[in-house]
Amino acid sequence: MPDSTAGVATRNVSGKRRAGGAEAQQPGIALERLGVASSPALMELLPRLIVTVAAWKGGVGKTELAKELAFLLGGVLVDLDWDEGGATRAWGYRHETRATAPLLDALEAGRVPRPLSGGGVRADLIPSHPDFAIHQPPADQMASTLEKWSQSLGRPLVVDTHPGGVSSTMGAVAAAHVIVVPVNLETRALKATESMAKELQGGYPLLFVINRVEAAPEAELRQLEKLSDTFDIPVGPVVSSHTFLKRRKLTMAVCAPGRSGEIPARAAGFVEEMHEVARSVLDLALKAQQ
Repeated sequence: MPDSTAGVATRNVSGKRRAGGAEAQQPGIALERLGVASSPALMELLPRLIVTVAAWKGGVGKTELAKELAFLLGGVLVDLDWDEGGATRAWGYRHETRATAPLLDALEAGRVPRPLSGGGVRADLIPSHPDFAIHQPPADQMASTLEKWSQSLGRPLVVDTHPGGVSSTMGAVAAAHVIVVPVNLETRALKATESMAKELQGGYPLLFVINRVEAAPEAELRQLEKLSDTFDIPVGPVVSSHTFLKRRKLTMAVCAPGRSGEIPARAAGFVEEMHEVARSVLDLALKAQQ
C-alpha cells in the first residue's frame, strides 16, 4: 500500500508549550512543532490549506483526528457535525449557554465567523449547532464558503464533518486539499469506506488512515489494500487504539503539552502517531499541488 510519509522528517513529541493562540497562526510554528523543514511551497500552502476529515460511517474516530490535526497544524477547527458527541462538545463549547450560533449566523449573513480562541492548548474553533442539520447549505455553496473563510482567516482549516454524503460534507470534501478518511479494520466500516471511495473516485485527494487499531486481521488488511490499489488512494500512518482516549474528559488537545511542557507518558504513543498523520497530510497536500 502507498506510504505518503516518505521524505518528511520526524522529531520527539515533547516540547515546550507555546503561549497564546497568536503564535499558532504562524506557519513556521506548526512546521517546527511537527519537525518538518520549512520550504517556500509549504509556507505558501499552509495559510490556505483546507483539510477535511470525513467518513461515510460514524464512530470510526473522525472527530479525534480532526481536533488533533487542527491543533498540530495551528489551524481553525470548523465543526460541521451537529451531533452532540462531536468536536464542539469535546472542545468544551455548550450551545445551550450561548445567545448566538457562530456557524449559523455566519452562513446566514454571508460573513466570515471569528473563531473562538483555544488559548494555545486546543485549536481555535468555529462551533457547530444542532440546528445546522436542517440549515445546511448546498454542497457548492458550502465549498465556496469554506474557501472564502480560509482566504480571509489566512490559516489552515480542518473541517470535521457529519457522517455520510450529506450536502455540507460534500461541500467540505470539494473544498479540501486533503480528505482524511479514518478506516476501522471491521467489516461494516470497510464496506462504508468502499462506498465512499466509489462515490468520490476521480480527482478527490483522499488519504486513508487506519484508526483505532487493536489487531491487524489479514482479511481486512487485504480488503483495504485492494481498495487502495483500485482507487489509487494512499494509506497513511496507523493510529492505534488507545484506551485512555475513551475516558478522557479534558478539553485541551492530547497533543498539547501540559504546564510541565511535556506530553504525559500514556499519551506519547498517540501523539507521535498524530504527528506522523499531520506530516502525511502536508506531504499529500504538496504533491496534489504539483
